[in-house]
Amino acid sequence: MTERRLSPLDRLLARADNALRTLTPGTVQAERSPTSSPTGPGSDIQPGTLPGDQRRHVLGLMRINHTGEVCAQALYQGQASTASLPHIRHAMEESAREEEDHLAWCEERIQELGGGPSKLNPLFYAMSYAVGATAGLIGDRWSLGFVTETENQVVKHLESHLYQVPESDLRTRAILEQMKTDELKHAVTAKDAGGADLPLPVRHAMTLMSKVMTFTTYRI
Repeated sequence: MTERRLSPLDRLLARADNALRTLTPGTVQAERSPTSSPTGPGSDIQPGTLPGDQRRHVLGLMRINHTGEVCAQALYQGQASTASLPHIRHAMEESAREEEDHLAWCEERIQELGGGPSKLNPLFYAMSYAVGATAGLIGDRWSLGFVTETENQVVKHLESHLYQVPESDLRTRAILEQMKTDELKHAVTAKDAGGADLPLPVRHAMTLMSKVMTFTTYRI
């Protein structure tokens, strides 16, 4: 079976649809569960059982992770829109689909903890899409290198969050552990596909931007 060729308008509409689904709560549904439970990660753990201060802190952490997944959607969609090689574009789109599970898991956990996603998500989506599209224009090797560095930084964030989440919060920990596994896979895949090592100033700029995102979305 031959693959249907999409017109530029088709691709534009698909990108717009992805943006609307990503930014509208409740529209993205997970296809996988990071545990054997058919109803979701740690579903046997009653949500909302954490003490007040712990609940608020975990909520802030999950809001950060949710915004990170919003940025991932935008980043991959932006890169796919400008990737020159078809197999690179398809790889970006496939990674974006896998990241949708993370988006849904984080959103569900935020709701269970009695909160809502960051109000800054539309801003960070637009910024990440622009960065992804620019990386794609520079070249596929650099675009893949950007994915590798991004995912490696995400893994470090997840490890830090796992250290902060109470051992008793099995629900949140199951989500973060599976996300970490997936992000590591994406980093290795991008590197093996020919991702270039980014210059040190670029990596530092990415780290700085990540700190701005985490500081603001934890609170807003």
